[in-house]
Amino acid sequence: MPTPLFPYQDSTVSIPQRTEDLLGRMSVADKVGLMFHPMGFLAPPDIQLPGLGIPPLRTMVECQRISHVNLVNSATTPRQIAEWHNEVQRIAEESAWGVPVTVSTDPRNSFTDNPAAALAAGDFSQWPEPLGLGAIGSTQTTQEFGDIVRREYLAVGIRLALHPQIDLATDARWARASGTFGADVELTSRLGAAYVRGLQGEVLGPDSVAAMIKHFPGGGPQKDGEDPHFPWGKEQIYPGGRFAEHLRPFEVALAAGASQVMPYYGIPIGTEHEEVGFGFNKSVITDLLRNVLGFDGIVCTDWSILSDQQLFGGLVGARAWGVEGLTVGDRIVKALDAGVDQFGGEHCTDELLALVSSGRVTEDRLDVSARRILHEKFTLGLFDDQRYVDVDAADAVVGANDLLRAGFEAQRAATTLLTNKTLAAGPVLPLDRGISIYAEGIDPSVAAEYAAVVDDPGQADVAILRLQTPFEHREGPIASHFRAGSLKFTPDKEAHVLDICRAVPTVLDVFLERPALLAPLVDDAAAIIANFGASDRALLDVLFGDAQPEGRLPFEIPSSTEAIEASQPDVASDTTDPLFPIGHGLSYVRSSVRS
Repeated sequence: MPTPLFPYQDSTVSIPQRTEDLLGRMSVADKVGLMFHPMGFLAPPDIQLPGLGIPPLRTMVECQRISHVNLVNSATTPRQIAEWHNEVQRIAEESAWGVPVTVSTDPRNSFTDNPAAALAAGDFSQWPEPLGLGAIGSTQTTQEFGDIVRREYLAVGIRLALHPQIDLATDARWARASGTFGADVELTSRLGAAYVRGLQGEVLGPDSVAAMIKHFPGGGPQKDGEDPHFPWGKEQIYPGGRFAEHLRPFEVALAAGASQVMPYYGIPIGTEHEEVGFGFNKSVITDLLRNVLGFDGIVCTDWSILSDQQLFGGLVGARAWGVEGLTVGDRIVKALDAGVDQFGGEHCTDELLALVSSGRVTEDRLDVSARRILHEKFTLGLFDDQRYVDVDAADAVVGANDLLRAGFEAQRAATTLLTNKTLAAGPVLPLDRGISIYAEGIDPSVAAEYAAVVDDPGQADVAILRLQTPFEHREGPIASHFRAGSLKFTPDKEAHVLDICRAVPTVLDVFLERPALLAPLVDDAAAIIANFGASDRALLDVLFGDAQPEGRLPFEIPSSTEAIEASQPDVASDTTDPLFPIGHGLSYVRSSVRS
């Protein structure tokens, strides 16, 4: 006779009953393991990778009972991810109560490659950054994007998206702006909800990817535009009194069913809330998120708020802002009291076990969070048919032609025409096929499909220069990946661009990760176009009229550094006399596209 199933193993039993049955069987160590969500790397599970203070994956799963892993590798094939995922699940199935591992990821369908925020697309369909979805402004396109992400993630076993990022990019200097939909609260609210529906569907279930919305209660209003990944950016300020405006996208995303919430690192300054990081903030998590907004899902902290971490070749201090003087154990107690369920980027299960042994944390408190976490695993079908993925299908699903095409079309649609001078023969853009061009930042073989490429600007009919938003390099294993600081082009770069503009009609294409200061270039450039992540071919399709520039700026382009410094970081679009206002975008004269 077959071995009878425990109730939690029986898919015909209700999810609440399965959850309670398994919870009642688990030891304290089992429950503690559920509450940690470390990083994981695509490597053999018995290997401890050098330069990282992370135990081998097998140790974390078998010994520490950890069952959430944030996969941070980007340069891998879908099949490799699927094979790794299945191996991890086999280890989990043979461990303790067979609790499946939930694999999570930061965004991996874009152009950005920042291991602390987003991963380059690789074989996944490549889309503009979320700012580009904001530039398109279409709920339908954003929900389609979320659905395609869902399909690609499911194919390789990723069941939790550490996104969307629904902060408002209200300070032009903030390095995380590219992950947002822009500065407009209504647009962000609408697109954020559409993204959640694309990932999860109308109801979370076995075909869903759970969405962790971030960074509650809104990470945009940073003092001096710095980021709270770092001690010099830990203060979040509201001189314009717009706390409620930054909260609004989260209210709408929660109404759309968002499964998880990530509080940010920052300290709210001068508000009614305690001046400690949001992950330790009871009035924000319990009073506001739980009691006022009625959220009963999983709250997972942003990464590494408890302990120092050896990461990416260096030591990264805990982002325990406002509680720097507390021990790791004290920080755990404060975060649990605040209402946190899970600790992102952490694996210090021994610290929580010691707190339970000493009586500072009760098993009943563990049960509150463990119940939420188990309920989601059951809801996602991870204990049932969704534990393993079809390795042979992974490469066929991820990056399929129709998905690549959808991403490519979005890249084109998000391009935003800022200026387009009229010369003797008419508007500069669109360009005519077959002209001679001088190009910088474009693959010559791709450019040659559209025009004759020359090496001397003086011999060209038009020059095309691809530029990136300026930033100041910061030292450090994490800081070096954040494009922060001044938005002004360096004097050498500005002089180089202006020399070419004055030698030949020049089209400037700028990758707007943040609002670059374009005022010094606008008079001399023949045309300026902005992209938010676009391949050479997507850009050239627009420049040569095969597609229309349909984007509208999701934030304003300020006129100067002084105007930015005089603005209020929590207020959208409030710089004096901006060069281009939010919503600006031109269309080609011959187009019937909106103007």
